[in-house]
Amino acid sequence: MTSPRIRHNDYSVLSPPGIGEWEPYLPVSVVIAAYGHQDKLDLTLAALAAQSYPGHLLEVIVVDDGTAPALRLGEIRPENTRLLRTEPGSRGRSNARNAGLEVAGGDVIHWLDADMVTHHDEVEAHMRWHHLADYLVVMGYVRYVDEDWPAPAEVHAAVSAGAGEKLFDLAASEPHQWVVELAERTDGMRTAKDTAYRVHITNAASVNARLLREAGPLSTDLVLGEDTELGFRLAQHGAAFVLEPAARSWHLGRSMMMREGEAVSRYNRVFVPDRVPHMRWQRTHPRRQYLVPYLDVVVEAAGADYEDVRATVDGVLASDLPDLRVTLVGPWESLAEDRRSPQHSANLDLLLVSGLYRNDGRVRYVELAPRTAAPVPYRLVCPPGWVPGRETLRRLVALAAEHGYGLVSVALDETDTVLSARLEHTGAFARARLLAAPGETIDDVVEQIAGTYWLDGATWGFLPAADAPALRLTGADRAEATRLKAANQRLELRVAQLTEEVDRLRSETTSPLRPRRLFRPQRNLLT
Repeated sequence: MTSPRIRHNDYSVLSPPGIGEWEPYLPVSVVIAAYGHQDKLDLTLAALAAQSYPGHLLEVIVVDDGTAPALRLGEIRPENTRLLRTEPGSRGRSNARNAGLEVAGGDVIHWLDADMVTHHDEVEAHMRWHHLADYLVVMGYVRYVDEDWPAPAEVHAAVSAGAGEKLFDLAASEPHQWVVELAERTDGMRTAKDTAYRVHITNAASVNARLLREAGPLSTDLVLGEDTELGFRLAQHGAAFVLEPAARSWHLGRSMMMREGEAVSRYNRVFVPDRVPHMRWQRTHPRRQYLVPYLDVVVEAAGADYEDVRATVDGVLASDLPDLRVTLVGPWESLAEDRRSPQHSANLDLLLVSGLYRNDGRVRYVELAPRTAAPVPYRLVCPPGWVPGRETLRRLVALAAEHGYGLVSVALDETDTVLSARLEHTGAFARARLLAAPGETIDDVVEQIAGTYWLDGATWGFLPAADAPALRLTGADRAEATRLKAANQRLELRVAQLTEEVDRLRSETTSPLRPRRLFRPQRNLLT
C-alpha cells in the first residue's frame, strides 16, 4: 500500500468511500476483553453477527479475564468467533487484550468492550479508513444507555435491518461528552497535532496491526489510563488519529469515568503522566524526573575530548528543562583501563566520560544510537563541545511544539561545512520512515508531513565549550540547598528524639520495678 502523506494529524487528504459503496479486502480482528456480565456479552456478539463487513474478513476474539463461572459464547455470534481465558497470574484488562492481540490474524485490530452494541456498519465505517493508509488509529462515536436491555435475538434482528437506533431511547442516552468536545475544538482531531493521541479509547477504537505491534502492546503496569498511554506510544511510531462519526455503537451502562470521574482522574494523575510526556499540565514540578522524559539529548562521545563531552553534558543537565535524559554513544563495553597507570590508558577520554556520569540517573550509555527515541517525543542530537544555555533547550522544544516542526536544525559553525544540532520530533520521523520512497531522504519527507526549520545557534544560546561560562549555583539553587539542609537537620533532630523516646519506653517496659505505661507521643518537639 502506498499511503497518502498526512501532515500533522490533518487527515483531510483521505477520502473514504461511502458506506456500502466499496469492496473491502483487509481482514480485521475484533478483540474483546470480558469480565462477568454474560448478558451484555451476548448482546455484543449478536450485534457483531449482523455487521455489514464481509464475514470472511471478520474474526472475533473474546478473552475471559477470569470470570467465575466462566463466560461462554452466545448462540448468536459471528461465524469466526473464539473464546480464550487468561491465567490467574496474568489478569487485568491490558493482559486480556494483549492475549487477544497475540493470536489475532487481522491486518487491523478493533478494540471493543464486552458491553457494546454496534450499529450494522460500525466495523465497515472503521475499515474504510484503514484501506486508505496503513498508519491510522480510528475512533468511533459511543452513546451510553442505562436501561433494560433487549434480548440477543432482538438486537440481531434490529442491527441486521440497519435499525439499531430503535433499540434504545436516543433522548435518554448520553454521548461521550469529552470526545465530542475534543472533536469540536480540533475540527474532528484534524488540528490536534501532538494531542491527537488522547482520542484512543479502547472501548471502540481500531488500529493498524503492524503499527500496534511495533509500538508494543498495552502496558500491564497500568490498571487505568492504559489506552491513553498506548495512544501516546502509537503517536511516537507515526500514527495519525481519525474520528469517525459513522462508526456508531451503544455502551450498555454508564462508563467508569461517568460513575467515578474524580476518583479515576485522581488515580490517573499519579500513574499516567509518568509515561506520557505530552501531559505537560501534569508535569509542573521544577525538579522531578519521570519514567519517560520529554527530551533525549544524544551526544557522540567516541573520538571526542573528555572536556568537550563534559561541557556539553553538564550544560544539558543544568538546563531549566529538567524533564530530559542524556544518551552518550560510545564503545563502552570494550573499554579497557590500565590498572597500574590509568592516566595513560589508551581510551582515557572515554574512560573519564564513563566514570563521570555512571551514577547519574539522567545519563545512559549506549553502544549505538537507537534508530528512534520512542517513546520519548523529542530527540536532540548535539555535537560534543557545544553547550546550550540554561534556557535554550526549553525554548527550543517549546518552539518545535508550538509550530509542530518535525525537525529544527541549529547552525553551530560554518567554517568548512555547516555543523549543526538537530531537534527531531519522534512521531514525525517515524511516519516519514513509513512513507519514504526509495532514494528519498527522510528529512525531505519530514518537511512535507511536519515542516522543518533552521535557527542560528549563537542567537539561541549555544556556545563553544571554550566560551561557555562556568556552571555556578544560582541564588535560587543556593536558597533551595539551604532550605534542604535546614530540613535535614530538623529531621535528624526528630529522629534522635524519637530514638531516645523508644529507648526510654523499652527500659520502662522491661524493668520489674516500674509498671508499664502507654506510649504517648510528645508534642511540639520540632517546630
